[in-house]
Amino acid sequence: MSAIIEVKHLSHTYSVGTPFEHVAVENMDFSVEKGELIGIIGHTGSGKSTLIQHLNGLLKPSEGDVLLDGESIWKDKQTTHAARFRVGLVFQYPEYQLFEETVFRDIAFGPKNMRLSEDEVRRRVLRAAAFAGVDEALLESSPFELSGGQKRRVAIAGVIAMEPEVLVLDEPGSSLDPLMRDRLCDRMREYLDDGDGRKSIIFSTHNIADMENAADYAVFMDKGHVIEQGFIEELKEKYIVVSGDAENWEQAKSLLMSGSHNRTTFDGLALSENSEALAALNAETAT
Repeated sequence: MSAIIEVKHLSHTYSVGTPFEHVAVENMDFSVEKGELIGIIGHTGSGKSTLIQHLNGLLKPSEGDVLLDGESIWKDKQTTHAARFRVGLVFQYPEYQLFEETVFRDIAFGPKNMRLSEDEVRRRVLRAAAFAGVDEALLESSPFELSGGQKRRVAIAGVIAMEPEVLVLDEPGSSLDPLMRDRLCDRMREYLDDGDGRKSIIFSTHNIADMENAADYAVFMDKGHVIEQGFIEELKEKYIVVSGDAENWEQAKSLLMSGSHNRTTFDGLALSENSEALAALNAETAT
């Protein structure tokens, strides 16, 4: 296999030269091979969304570069423009991505901008809608009348309709129930199989369980840095995924490499050697 995307020494700083200057990601390196499904794992605020907005040129690095098929996406305006069709990005919040009067027109927006024929646009819309689980009966509905999960599927269909070489999904399961999350993982695998080794997927998530359910390779982020990366089977020997009650979060977080919590629970990634200490806090290890 060969790398379709290479992230090289990537850093991004917001509000440079102001009191609000903030380094969101710093000195990041990883690559994505053709045919791979890669998970970018990290809690809210770890820099995942900032990172993936660099992959098709929505954000320009403060330092470093992103290569697509060995060529900088910032080589010239034409290359940057082409990258936005070759690397399709589905945002975390689908309402930011939907703006047309009907679902059909929203899904068709990308293919139309590729100057495809009307017949080809329609073929892609119907195929992408079916693949993403968008009921054909909804195609003439307003996207703003849909539920959160339906909006998510329409946004995914709109990107898939462009048939990108790399599909990038920012927190794709955030508005889905567990059953739909599992179906989404299945769909991602089907997308790769359909590409016959020519397509790749990158998805970000704060739900560490998605790592094992979907990804071949994982990149763990914390505070804007890559803290670990590797193939899932190798990482499973070194790390454990744990969850527990929120009341034990303060004690548990010192034992975690990365983690997040809400009012009732926490989850995180820890070295296997810390399993006994976490078990003493009633943390459960995922199997």
